[in-house]
Amino acid sequence: MDQYAQDDLKLIYRVLHRHLGQNPDLLDSQFFEDLQRRLHKQAGAEGVDVADHGAWDEWLGNAPVSCESRMEKRSAFN
Repeated sequence: MDQYAQDDLKLIYRVLHRHLGQNPDLLDSQFFEDLQRRLHKQAGAEGVDVADHGAWDEWLGNAPVSCESRMEKRSAFN
């Protein structure tokens, strides 16, 4: 992962994360796990609290979404 630009990694993560519902196997993917771990580490080094979903979303380049709104749209994986 070190050879790729941070902006490229963020883009790939956003696209993959957006499609988790259609591709739940991504949750078990070692690549997805490594990518998320890498981005969490980078965000933390920049002072972002990755447990704060709004701050995490904003750092990734998404519009921040409140936890209440996020929970309303959440569905269970089968």
